[in-house]
Amino acid sequence: MFKLSEEGLKKVKLELARYETKESAIIPSLYVAQKENNGWVNNDVIHALSAAMEIPASKINEVFKFYTMFNQEKVGKYHVQVCTNISCALNGSRELASHICHELKVKFNDITPDGRFTISKVECLGSCGTAPMMQVNDKYYENLTPESAMNLLRGMK
Repeated sequence: MFKLSEEGLKKVKLELARYETKESAIIPSLYVAQKENNGWVNNDVIHALSAAMEIPASKINEVFKFYTMFNQEKVGKYHVQVCTNISCALNGSRELASHICHELKVKFNDITPDGRFTISKVECLGSCGTAPMMQVNDKYYENLTPESAMNLLRGMK
């Protein structure tokens, strides 16, 4: 059963204090909980947040299910999210994503056998001028080629 750490609970309480309504703290609190749960959120996480925030689990679940930045399944140590929206797609991001999967011998949204990587295609990450780009965990990598992307990922093994 998931339980927020003391530090995580403190962060959630600080978020609750920042806003006029508790519901406004759901997104930042989900980020805290996702990080503490190895990069993903499940029902245990939702219920722990519900108790800590004194908000019905259904309200937290609505936000969680709506936004794609919260992972509903386990991901590898490095969650590689390749933007495949229009600007990136026009600059080869879909081919880039397929190349990464081929090189790492993994299907989209699966975890590599060593537990290191999950590759996902995502919507706009807000870096259209530097397409194609990918986000690995919380860090952006821009102006990528298949070779530069793989060099970055090889350095993370």
